[in-house]
Amino acid sequence: MLSALSVSTFGLIGLGLMGEAIAVRLRGAGLGVLGYDLQPACGSRLAALGGDVAVDAGAVLEACDVVLLSVPGHSDVQALLTEHAARLHPGQLIVDTTTGAPEAAMEIAATLAERGVAYLDATISGSSAHVRQGDVLWMVGGERAEFDRCADLFRCIGREAIYTGPTGSGSKMKLVTNLVLGLNRAALAEGLALATRMELDPVQTLAVFRASAAYSRIMDSKGEKMIDGDFTPVARLSQHLKDVTLILEAGAASGARLPLSETHLELLKEAEASGLGPLDNSAIFQVYNQTPGASVKL
Repeated sequence: MLSALSVSTFGLIGLGLMGEAIAVRLRGAGLGVLGYDLQPACGSRLAALGGDVAVDAGAVLEACDVVLLSVPGHSDVQALLTEHAARLHPGQLIVDTTTGAPEAAMEIAATLAERGVAYLDATISGSSAHVRQGDVLWMVGGERAEFDRCADLFRCIGREAIYTGPTGSGSKMKLVTNLVLGLNRAALAEGLALATRMELDPVQTLAVFRASAAYSRIMDSKGEKMIDGDFTPVARLSQHLKDVTLILEAGAASGARLPLSETHLELLKEAEASGLGPLDNSAIFQVYNQTPGASVKL
């Protein structure tokens, strides 16, 4: 089977933080990109990278044999594929990086299969900054043959790709991974907030965290952002609020108890209500700083 990299131009629908980072990797490898985003400014950034901007999502689907999707949720995926169904073609491959419900991924795959279009539930562990560095993990569900076909594509964008099983398993793995990642981030924010209230030097505290058994990789990407109050978005807080909502829905459907995620959801809702949603997800730190000794009421 031919490698996905044998195609002349990749389609890319969704050119936000993650989509633009994917475009950077593809263009850096000398690969063609035909992209589209609802926001014209996003298209302008793709053009600056040397990519081509389509008039709409349908034009991308019509022109490209391999199309990557980087949109907010599976409802957006379903809507665009329904709207532009006539422009899909047999033999095409859709590589969907969306974080969403596993059941929705399975429904999308089944609908596309009726048109002879293959689908990979290709989730990514890592932020847009990590994508730009090529330091992300792919967690991919779908047909094994299609996963193998994309080996070179996955290596172009990330450091490793793991085949998780049938369609939907990629989304499942992304949710459980994001559960742990998000709680690590919230724990870091809480620890730094306590250190500040106890009049410890936050810079030294972060250094101790990193040198101790408390260390997690999230400290390297979010620690200084919290201390410096630099919440320029790499991954938006509102996006993780959506993720935790999906995590809790998955927990309810499977009968899992998720008390820490329930508390995390309330923290994120408080942050969103305070206007922090568009900022980086490290802005959860601000929730702890609103009122001395404040706690989330469940």
